[in-house]
Amino acid sequence: MEDEQDDRWYAVRSLFRLAGDGESAYEERITLWQAGSADEAQERAAAEAEEYAEFAGTTYVADFAQPYHLADAPPRDGAEVFSLVRDSALPPKPYVDRFFATGQERRQ
Repeated sequence: MEDEQDDRWYAVRSLFRLAGDGESAYEERITLWQAGSADEAQERAAAEAEEYAEFAGTTYVADFAQPYHLADAPPRDGAEVFSLVRDSALPPKPYVDRFFATGQERRQ
């Protein structure tokens, strides 16, 4: 990695499918990577995601990954590690209900 790229950090959001006993659920993970580019971070995250899926007994949804370049590098308290903008005409409460608080989330 070149000197000017040594402090480039990326967060990569990955998706996993948990299935068993007639249930189906999805897990989203965000991992941090020091890499020379978003593509490199995504490749490294995918390799780690395969290992994680095997360890956790889940399925890695390989066609989904979202890299995000961290503006604050190295990461520090309060650093933004991921941001996603989604177009929607929904007001705030219906938006949250639709995309984030469906009542089927599990907190670990």
